[in-house]
Amino acid sequence: GVDRAYHDTYYVVAHFHYVMSLGAVFCIFAGIYYWFTKMSGRAYPEWAGKLHFWMMFIGANITFFPQHFLGRQGMPRRYIDYPEQFAYWNEISSYGAFLSFASFVFFIVVIFYSLIWGRKVTEPAYWGKHADTLEWTLPNPPPEHTFETLPKQSDWDRSTH
Repeated sequence: GVDRAYHDTYYVVAHFHYVMSLGAVFCIFAGIYYWFTKMSGRAYPEWAGKLHFWMMFIGANITFFPQHFLGRQGMPRRYIDYPEQFAYWNEISSYGAFLSFASFVFFIVVIFYSLIWGRKVTEPAYWGKHADTLEWTLPNPPPEHTFETLPKQSDWDRSTH
């Protein structure tokens, strides 16, 4: 059926990269933003994190959504060049890639800015009541050799009280 029509076309490229960039890569960024304060002891500007997300989200969609059209039109993958009929959607896809790259550069700038000039954070539960696991009971960044023995869950878990 459908696999015969889309096999080795840009439809496969689009689908694969949607899964990887909008799935795995966004989870990596979310983890970095979530743990950044705990690892560095400094906060990043929240507006910058939101701007980075939207730039990356829009850029990834502009990059990969047109590739579905290219695949449906029969553009093969793994070719150095392509016929002129595919130029329009490839150009649109390139604009999205540039936006995604710009968002990544912005992300790197925000991280370095925050490491140097970010507000120092000392309160352990930076994320409030939602950060209720053991690591969020420690100061930011956590000191070395924090626990001589493994603490009991009842000593730190607010949900057991």
